[in-house]
Amino acid sequence: MKILFAGTPEFAVEPLVQLHTQFGVAAVLTQPDKPQGRKGILTPPPVKETAQLLGIPVLQPVRLRDSVSLLKEVGADLMVTCAYGQILTQEALDCFPKGVWNIHASLLPAYRGAAPIARALIDGCRETGVTIMKTELGLDTGDMLLSGQTPIYDSDTCDTLEDRLSRLGAELIVKAIPMIEGGAPLTKQGEGFVCKKVQRTEVDFGKTAREVSCLIRGLSPSPFAYAKIGELILNFWYAEEVPCDTIVPAGTVLDASPKGGLVVKCGEGAVRIDELQPAGGRRMSARDFLNGRKIKEGQCFDKPVL
Repeated sequence: MKILFAGTPEFAVEPLVQLHTQFGVAAVLTQPDKPQGRKGILTPPPVKETAQLLGIPVLQPVRLRDSVSLLKEVGADLMVTCAYGQILTQEALDCFPKGVWNIHASLLPAYRGAAPIARALIDGCRETGVTIMKTELGLDTGDMLLSGQTPIYDSDTCDTLEDRLSRLGAELIVKAIPMIEGGAPLTKQGEGFVCKKVQRTEVDFGKTAREVSCLIRGLSPSPFAYAKIGELILNFWYAEEVPCDTIVPAGTVLDASPKGGLVVKCGEGAVRIDELQPAGGRRMSARDFLNGRKIKEGQCFDKPVL
C-alpha cells in the first residue's frame, strides 16, 4: 500500500521514521520553510529534514487547497497526518482510496483542536494519550480506529509529554496500517470539546499551587507562563508544588536564596520555581538567578491584570 505522510513539527518525526521503516513512505507533505531567529534564517521544518535524510520526496505547498494536484500525482492509497498544520478540503480527502488517518495527541473526544498536550497539562489531567482517527471535514470529529494511554507525571512539561506521545503515536500508527488494510471496525466519537491555541499567560498566584504548577509546566517551553515583580518580568520554565502552612498573601516570596531557591506562596500551598528566564535573558536555574539578584523574601509578585 502506497502511503503519503503529512506532518511538520518534531512531534511528527518519530511516526514518520517508524512508518517508513515498516511500510515505506512514498512522499512527505509538510509546511514551507520559515524564517527563524533574529537573523530570519530560512529553516526547514523537522519533518522535512528527516524526510531528506531518509531519501523521501518532499512537497511544501503554501496553500494545500490550491495544490491538490500534487497529492493526486503521488497516487498514494492512504495518507497519514500528524500535526501537519493545514486544513484538508474534501477534494484532498478524496485523493486517497483507503482514507486519511490522523495521529491526534489526546484521548478523543476530549481535547479536539489545537494544543491538546498543553491543555491536558494545564488542566491537571492525570492521563492522556493518542488516538488514531479517520479524518473528515469536522475538527477532529472522525471515527476512531484505536488509542493508547500514558500517565501525566508531576515532573512533565509540555516537551517531555510531547516526546512520550510522539513515540506512542508512532507505535499506534504502525499497528493501525494492517488494521486499515483489513477494514477493521471504527468507533464513533461521543460528545467532546475543542481546545484553543495556548497563549503566553501571566501567573495568578492566588490559585492553588497545583494550578500554578500545571500552568507553568503546560506552557513550557513555549509560549511561557510569566509574572512580574518590581521591574522584573520572569518567564517560568519549571515549577513544583511544595507544602506550606505560612499565612501570607498569595504571591509573596517565601524564599529567595541560592540554597532554598525561589518559593512563592499560592492561594493554597506554594510553588518552587526551579528554572526561569528573565525577559531578554537566558534560561537558568532559579538558584543561579538569585545569586546577586534583588528579589528578597517578603516581596510580592504583581497580581495579573485582568
